[in-house]
Amino acid sequence: MENLKKQDIVQYVEQNIGFFHQKRIESLKKLELKEVLKRKNPYLFKAKYLLTAQDIIKGLTDAFISSNEETIFGDWLEGLAIFSNQKVYQGWKSGIKGIDLEFDKDSIRYIVAIKSGPNWGNSSQIAKMKTDFISAKKSLRTSNSKILVRAVNGCCYGKCFITDKGEYFKFCGQKFWEFISGDSNLYQTIIEPLGYKAKEKNEVFQESYSKMINKFTREFMQDFCSMNGEINWEKLVKFNSGIGK
Repeated sequence: MENLKKQDIVQYVEQNIGFFHQKRIESLKKLELKEVLKRKNPYLFKAKYLLTAQDIIKGLTDAFISSNEETIFGDWLEGLAIFSNQKVYQGWKSGIKGIDLEFDKDSIRYIVAIKSGPNWGNSSQIAKMKTDFISAKKSLRTSNSKILVRAVNGCCYGKCFITDKGEYFKFCGQKFWEFISGDSNLYQTIIEPLGYKAKEKNEVFQESYSKMINKFTREFMQDFCSMNGEINWEKLVKFNSGIGK
């Protein structure tokens, strides 16, 4: 076991945080108005008394972007967690279905499914994770019958007051980062370097975002507004929910 150096974390974040910002912008450029409109609830827009095309566009795109960024940043944090574990316990990115990280500690093989926060899934998704844990344990024991395997659901932020879930353990926030690195302060160490060139990167993102809002607003007015500028709700609902041809 090696001690994790703060400089290793700072260097990793500064070298790799650009990939997160890059994917944000790439995802934004791939957005198509009608694809987003198909995924959102038009009745909600009406119930909220949204009267302008731009209000609707900002509402639906901001919700889509927020959800998408959670996924992108969750993947990025997973990479940081694996990097940190490799430095200390020589862990590795798992090749087993549903498992993100494997490492050995105190004669135990840990298999870890990494999620962003503690409330990451519904009952079906949690059941799927349990099934993946069971399959992974069987696979590892087939190759080594004497191996002791423990499953962990690791969450990058938040708290979990019941860590023993029976089939697996659940560690969140500080507990998770300490578990994979042996460093009880790692959860705080990583926050500062995340701001590396954030202002500069966000300005580039905002420029792309503003162009997209203007473009989508123009398209929405052409397709779903009458000549006097009023939103044609019947046409919008028909596009979103109508049977079609």
